[in-house]
Amino acid sequence: MTQTRKVALVTGAGSGIGRAVAVTLLKNGYDTVLAGRRFDALQATAQLAGTEGGTALAVKTDVGDPAAVDAVFEQLKQRFGRLDVLFNNAGSGAPPVPLEELTYAQWKGVVDANLTGAFLCTQGAFRMMKAQDPRGGRIINNGSISAHAPRPNSAPYTSTKHAITGLTKSCALDGRKYDIAVGQIDIGNALTDLAAKMTKGVPQAHGAIAVEPVMDVQHVANAVLHMASLPLEANVLFMTVMATKMPFVGRG
Repeated sequence: MTQTRKVALVTGAGSGIGRAVAVTLLKNGYDTVLAGRRFDALQATAQLAGTEGGTALAVKTDVGDPAAVDAVFEQLKQRFGRLDVLFNNAGSGAPPVPLEELTYAQWKGVVDANLTGAFLCTQGAFRMMKAQDPRGGRIINNGSISAHAPRPNSAPYTSTKHAITGLTKSCALDGRKYDIAVGQIDIGNALTDLAAKMTKGVPQAHGAIAVEPVMDVQHVANAVLHMASLPLEANVLFMTVMATKMPFVGRG
């Protein structure tokens, strides 16, 4: 079977990091399935990539819903026949309120989007990658700096991102026999609409509000492209891409 173009699936492709990665993959020749909650935003992402490069397929979906994830993979298989790269990026956070004020619904919403969604998409990718010819593929999880250290009032988000690290390690092990490489990119202070508040000041661990340095989100997209482009004999298991001067290393 002759393969001429690689196929990628990007979740949360309608904005932010997901959009930047999807556009970069498309411009570099990847046929790319854009998955997300808002179909109009997914179409806008496809338009940003232009007409040259890979083919975009926008699919409205909720990654926390098993039936919706199954539908994404069915459309992917019908349209492109295989999957080479999955970028598990979709996610959300709860309001930054004290832990004791969080509702169960807020907790569950973050777990469904960030952890269950990544699991369901990884499961779908495993099933497809182990059965296709040529066999195998690559899965890249968006872990976040929060996979290492929390921000104040972020228990749901931080908990799921620590869990993503466990998912990455387990799946990297389980994927070996199927030629599936699994890695994780931990991102800190990439400038997106969601992170714009950092340029105005965000709460710090000692209670103060401080402006934090940010970086161009394109650096993240380029890093994911590098991870995706490696041959399956090589894997970036963990990569941290962060604004150089952000308060992460050391004590601030």
